[in-house]
Amino acid sequence: MLGHLGFSYVGLVFMLMLIIPNLIWTKKQPQGYSAENENKILSALERVGEVLTTCCALLFSDFNFRELSIWSLWLAAAFILMIMYEIWWVRYFKSGRKLADFYSSFLGLPVAGATLPVIAFFLLGIYGKVIWMLIACVILGIGHIGIHLQHRNELD
Repeated sequence: MLGHLGFSYVGLVFMLMLIIPNLIWTKKQPQGYSAENENKILSALERVGEVLTTCCALLFSDFNFRELSIWSLWLAAAFILMIMYEIWWVRYFKSGRKLADFYSSFLGLPVAGATLPVIAFFLLGIYGKVIWMLIACVILGIGHIGIHLQHRNELD
């Protein structure tokens, strides 16, 4: 449950799936977006969670492919959620890029741009049996999803 230190190529793939659309987003932010009024505690949890999740994803070899087993379903589910995350981004980039588009749901998941990757990385933590990833994802989820919910609620 503590994990084995070593490079994770699966973690790298997940991180690239996360980072690339976010880099594109920096040039295609929604109209009227501002992070000025974000809750400071949620923002701090988000930052800590981002660092911890990134470190865990890359530094624990437990996330790499192993022989097929029932545990492989956790990895498959995590990967499916990351594919859904990519589809959500495509939908956002093709939209009018309004705040409502950025905080939209996807297949019933609220604030999918925040929810999908957090759940995906949590499932990756289950697959790898790495408690540190699970803890990191809880911290990230509270901050990241919390901030997105805050912004979405401000739209109502």
